Amino acid sequence: MNGEDFTRLDLASVRTSQLRFTRCSFVGADLRHATLDGCRFTFCDFGGADLRGASLRQVGLAGCDLRGADLRDTDLSDAGFGSVNTGRPPFGLTDVTGARFEGASLRNVRADEVIGWPPRVRRR
Repeated sequence: MNGEDFTRLDLASVRTSQLRFTRCSFVGADLRHATLDGCRFTFCDFGGADLRGASLRQVGLAGCDLRGADLRDTDLSDAGFGSVNTGRPPFGLTDVTGARFEGASLRNVRADEVIGWPPRVRRR
């Protein structure tokens, strides 16, 4: 999916897997208990989105904005947070500034070149 606008939509409990999303907006969307395992998100905006209890196993987030997103109690096992090489600095970095991770499963999470990764959130 490319350029779709899901801003503030109620997507609670939606189920999909292994889809690719590019430049989509999920700003303020309700994604509580959604299952998005194996999906790839590139340059997507999740600012203020509610992802509590979502299953995000093996998800890839590159150049995404997750500022203020609520990721409490999510399953982020084997997820990857990273950047996109745009050819110019700062290279499309993912930003998790102010995101909440309490109770999230972060087993084998990879977070490379991520802005705002909380020091208290440990990767395994």
